[in-house]
Amino acid sequence: MEHPTPGLADFLASVESARNWMFTKARRVPLRELEQWRADPGTGVIRHASGKFFTIEGVEVHVPGGAVPRWRQPIIHQPEVGVLGILTRRFDGVPHYLMQLKAEPGNRNGIQVSPTVQATRSNYTRVHGGSAVPYLEYFREHQRHRVVYDARQSEQGSWFLRKRNRNMIVEVDGRVPVLDGFGWLTAAELHHLLRVEDLVNMDARSVLSCLPVLEALGPTVALDRDEFTLSLIRSLSGDPRSVHGTPELLSWITDVRTRTDVELRPVPLTELSGWHHDGDVISHESGRFFDVVGVRVEAGGREVGRWDQPMIAARDVGLAAFLVTRVHGVLHVLVSTRVEPGFSDVAELAPTVQCTPENHVLGDIPKPPLLDEVLGAPPGAVRYDTVLSEEGGRFFHTRNRYLVVETDDLVEHPGFRWMTLHQLTGLLRHSHYVNVQARTLLAAMGSLITTPAPARDLVAAGVKGAAR
Repeated sequence: MEHPTPGLADFLASVESARNWMFTKARRVPLRELEQWRADPGTGVIRHASGKFFTIEGVEVHVPGGAVPRWRQPIIHQPEVGVLGILTRRFDGVPHYLMQLKAEPGNRNGIQVSPTVQATRSNYTRVHGGSAVPYLEYFREHQRHRVVYDARQSEQGSWFLRKRNRNMIVEVDGRVPVLDGFGWLTAAELHHLLRVEDLVNMDARSVLSCLPVLEALGPTVALDRDEFTLSLIRSLSGDPRSVHGTPELLSWITDVRTRTDVELRPVPLTELSGWHHDGDVISHESGRFFDVVGVRVEAGGREVGRWDQPMIAARDVGLAAFLVTRVHGVLHVLVSTRVEPGFSDVAELAPTVQCTPENHVLGDIPKPPLLDEVLGAPPGAVRYDTVLSEEGGRFFHTRNRYLVVETDDLVEHPGFRWMTLHQLTGLLRHSHYVNVQARTLLAAMGSLITTPAPARDLVAAGVKGAAR
């Protein structure tokens, strides 16, 4: 019987050995000095000489009735639909997932665990003149295999203009050659890694949120569990005891999308009120939010060994949190509808709280509802708490703290709804319903099944030591 690469320990050892040949060294340089990138003299739009990849543009946003009804900002425009794909294969009846070690220029810690394939259209059509993307054929010719999941999903709608990626999980039966920098992991092993700071990248988390968790974990979910974990399993399994029916939730989302107007118009980058643009960096005059910076990259183990590019760099660590509660023994998560200028369809379901707390310190921007409840939760109520990196190909050292906090408060505030995990993951079968921060939290919820509470700190400490 054929077996995959053995276990988590060997995979983590491969992370360490890969550092000898896989790396990115990124240093900030002035935007005006980026090779192959130019600012349009009329609009200030920053674009690549090939006309591919992405552009940095300026927009004015008007959301009548919003907490902040009007503002201007830079935004990334990347109209291409990329591929984020994970291959799965059963060994001795147990599903395993082929994961890639990938060093991105924006990763603060170098190598992170990525999907089997993570590529923009410009990458896989080789605009950069680099080598071919490994395993891409399994997703381009997916009709030859069993498609477990396939849907287009958004990325950060505050920083990307209508960015979508095709998220896919494809199951294969035959032998798959394992190249350097790749390895097979079980769902339980991936959930262990999701508890480690800055180790599983955003694209992998997006695809893993679509994983049929109970099927992937198999009979292990039937072991003796505490009541919280049992309520989580019931929530994933489709237990009918939900606060709201799915048709009612869909009507709620549609109503928000129908009632909300988002007006977007292009504005020259040099004319963004409130933003300072001196040719070196684009930054907000308040010192908050984010900067647009230039980065020069030298890389090993990538399709291309050297390039320049602009990137977004957040000023502070963000926060994305789910409040969860048990209703009739079934775990529910409190979701909000969030309007972001870059969404394709006005609003998507988002975490209970999604913000950068430092942006609200001065009091001129209203604080999100329930932020204090999340940050002030007693330690015993915090079920998940890990800082994770956002997409390292476009964002420089940009991170969010992801939290799952249990509460006994069943109050449903305006603009929020309690949902089971089965209802939420069901919407992932369709495009543009669940935003990327909520998808990360959905992926993280699996770790609350697979990593027993007393072992969590030990597992995380062991993996951190191996991953650094």
